[in-house]
Amino acid sequence: MPQTESQATSSTMEYRRLGETDMHVSTLSFGGSAVGGVFGNTDFEESKKVVHEALNAGINYIDTAPWYGQGKSESVLGQALWGVPRNMFYVSTKVGRYEPRVEKMFDFSAQKTIQSVDESLARLRLDYIDIVQVHDMEFAPDVRVILNETLPALQKIKESGKCRYIGVTGYPLSNFREVIEKSAVKIDSILTYCRYSMNDNTLKDHIPYFRKHGVGVISASPLSMGLLTSSLPPAWHPAQPRVKRACREAAKYAETRGVDIATLAVQYSLGNKEVDTTLLSAATREILQKNINTVTSSPSDLERKVSQEIMDKFMKPLKNMNWEGIEARNYWNELRCLGNTNSSA
Repeated sequence: MPQTESQATSSTMEYRRLGETDMHVSTLSFGGSAVGGVFGNTDFEESKKVVHEALNAGINYIDTAPWYGQGKSESVLGQALWGVPRNMFYVSTKVGRYEPRVEKMFDFSAQKTIQSVDESLARLRLDYIDIVQVHDMEFAPDVRVILNETLPALQKIKESGKCRYIGVTGYPLSNFREVIEKSAVKIDSILTYCRYSMNDNTLKDHIPYFRKHGVGVISASPLSMGLLTSSLPPAWHPAQPRVKRACREAAKYAETRGVDIATLAVQYSLGNKEVDTTLLSAATREILQKNINTVTSSPSDLERKVSQEIMDKFMKPLKNMNWEGIEARNYWNELRCLGNTNSSA
């Protein structure tokens, strides 16, 4: 059981206010995807210890979603957090993305949104959720669905006391601006991933806009979904071959210099003080501790030198090459093919 304090804090962890909310979140936050089995099988007892160790280290922000293991992540967190004083942590979850089957993957309707939050509350064993976010809103058939159904439903949920704040998530950064400007519902936070990493730091150009509108900034996946590790990225990774090749060469270069590319990647992402919190997932205490050490200790002279060399040699030539639109395009193509198959059956 984690130590009991008034809102978990640590003298070695830095905290920042999330936008205009009353939440002061740890700069390193806990992503619940790994304990949901997204990256492989997990052990419940180990997952529980990972969550408690994160809290004891001063990590006070936990992010999850029904999509992570189709509710498994929320259920594991609900059991791990049961009995932990509520003032020790903040929890965010999501609505809109649910099942692996293409035809069941997304549902941004108001009815499903309300149902989903109730299901998340039950799995998390909580009376309220700090932030409920629209999950990967670029996959909605039209942004008007988000504006006219999902967000108004979340506003009703907020007014009922089941959530405190409302956020939106996604990969394309321009979508955030459109929703923030057109929404009648106050957007309290945005969450994007792989957009403040060594291979793509585009997020930094958008942060002044979010600050101007009082929106908190959450950045996820400093490792760029496995590109910036000593292992090969998953086969499904949507990055172009050039990006994968550059990251692979960077990892090999770091290894020849006696440095871990993953450590450099986390250091790089955490180096931006304008990002309120950076999400990292961990299924074991060993991985969690490695992430915590990166936050609580300064980079060595060698790490700084190699990091700059990697940026100059491999990353800057990419000019922030990204994969915007690829995943959504593939999704709609699969959905159309499925529709054609069904209609011809």
